[in-house]
Amino acid sequence: MYDVVPLVQTAMSDNPSFVLRGIEDVVYENRPIPDITDTEVLVEVKKTGICGSDVHYLTHGRIGDFVVTGPMVLGHESAGVVSKVGSKVKHLKAGDRVAMEPGATCGSCEFCKSGRYQLCEDIIFAATPPYDGTLARYYRIPGHVTYKLPANLTLEDGALMEPLSVGVHSVATLAQLKTGQTIAIWGAGPVGILCMAVAKALGASRIVAVDINQARLDFAKSYVATDIFSPPALDPNESTVEYSKRTAEALKQALGIEDRGPTAIDVVIEASGAEVSIQTALFVVKTGGTYVQVGMGVAEVVVPITMLMVKELKVKGSFRYGPGDYKLAIQLAAQGKIDLKPLVTHRFAFKDAVNAFKVTRTGKSEDGKGVIKAIISGPDVSVDDIN
Repeated sequence: MYDVVPLVQTAMSDNPSFVLRGIEDVVYENRPIPDITDTEVLVEVKKTGICGSDVHYLTHGRIGDFVVTGPMVLGHESAGVVSKVGSKVKHLKAGDRVAMEPGATCGSCEFCKSGRYQLCEDIIFAATPPYDGTLARYYRIPGHVTYKLPANLTLEDGALMEPLSVGVHSVATLAQLKTGQTIAIWGAGPVGILCMAVAKALGASRIVAVDINQARLDFAKSYVATDIFSPPALDPNESTVEYSKRTAEALKQALGIEDRGPTAIDVVIEASGAEVSIQTALFVVKTGGTYVQVGMGVAEVVVPITMLMVKELKVKGSFRYGPGDYKLAIQLAAQGKIDLKPLVTHRFAFKDAVNAFKVTRTGKSEDGKGVIKAIISGPDVSVDDIN
């Protein structure tokens, strides 16, 4: 499937890295160990989760306007152990286990100053072209986006703080879900599942999971969802909007959901990016409700705009995470309100990164086990050592 060159150790470097050179073209390279400034830390990466964006860059070479134009180290969902600390970093020391928020912003633009640094135009985000990611032995990162892990969280937990923070940003920060409210999430992949987990931690009274994959729905139900729904098949003679409206009515009837009142859905999170899911979710969310788009799929979709206006929906886009989201994610996990361990279904050694991407791409391993989240250990780190 992939053109991959095995790693050959050299005396010049001790920083083996998993590098994307082009579409379905990856190679192991020894890169220089990064130098750090007085405000940065050098982290020895121990655990990295595979994100859908990593797979997308591998298989398509781009996501929207982000295009791979040169060699790029993959990976951005990582945790590790501090190896070196800059002189101005006071909250960390060598040997600390940390979660890494993989985006460095300018700190001086209007968005950084107003507390929305995820919208910074000059953000340096790991494994987003042209910047290298974290699938290496060492990664340089600003100290202020490096978080010491509580003793009761593992390094695998730390790696999952990145997708969990996406869920926190969507559900807590943007949707501002309140205790007792209801929520429906389209897409039961890792991000959708973690949005459900955040909703439960915040006290949602009902959590509806929607997906076309029954295995993922079953996992969602066993994990946090109160209700699940699998959409009907598309009739080739109907438009996507007609199908979406029919699906929305079927969901409402099956689960006893109304457009208003106590059985209505207060918040919808769309985590798949599929056009029909977006349309269906807009039809389902209650009048005056909140809709958050977190899934990245097709670039353009048909939206029932009149219905959106008549229902006076609050529609928000969700992009990564912002101030406070990582901190809250760590707190929710450390307090036992979210258990991340069931999400890790597959583990791989660094030398088996190609197979890890293959399994994530196909959605299951050779034994037929479905993938929720695959974790790659750092170089020389045991696959079985999750701490």
